Amino acid sequence: MAFDFKNAIPLLLVYDVPTSIAFYRDILGFEVLQTSTPFNDEKDNYGWAMLRKANVYLMLNNIYENNARSSTADALRTRHHGDVTLYISCDDPDAAHEYLHAKGVNVKPPADAWYGMRQVHVLDPDGYSLVFQRPIEQK
Repeated sequence: MAFDFKNAIPLLLVYDVPTSIAFYRDILGFEVLQTSTPFNDEKDNYGWAMLRKANVYLMLNNIYENNARSSTADALRTRHHGDVTLYISCDDPDAAHEYLHAKGVNVKPPADAWYGMRQVHVLDPDGYSLVFQRPIEQK
């Protein structure tokens, strides 16, 4: 017998939760819904956070236990982040490109995918790929 489910909330393992929160909240406009207890008084210094913008939910979790990390990201821990892509519906990928570019984000120009989607590709601070898209025929 099948069962029903409603949605999926991806959990991304990140090097630095405050940096990721700043990207997702301050640039992309996500709201921070929940967090773990902060490690200290530094802004957004959590080990875990749940974010939301419209119907898109996302969790961020520190790769390192108790925030014990080196001064640079460990390539062994992050090398497969590029294998993860989040496709996010977007009314106007061209406007998204202009907005992100104006915010100083390294964003590729909009392009049409062979399967009929207008898309803008960007990497988050940890190298996860975000694709903002809409069907080409949708105007």
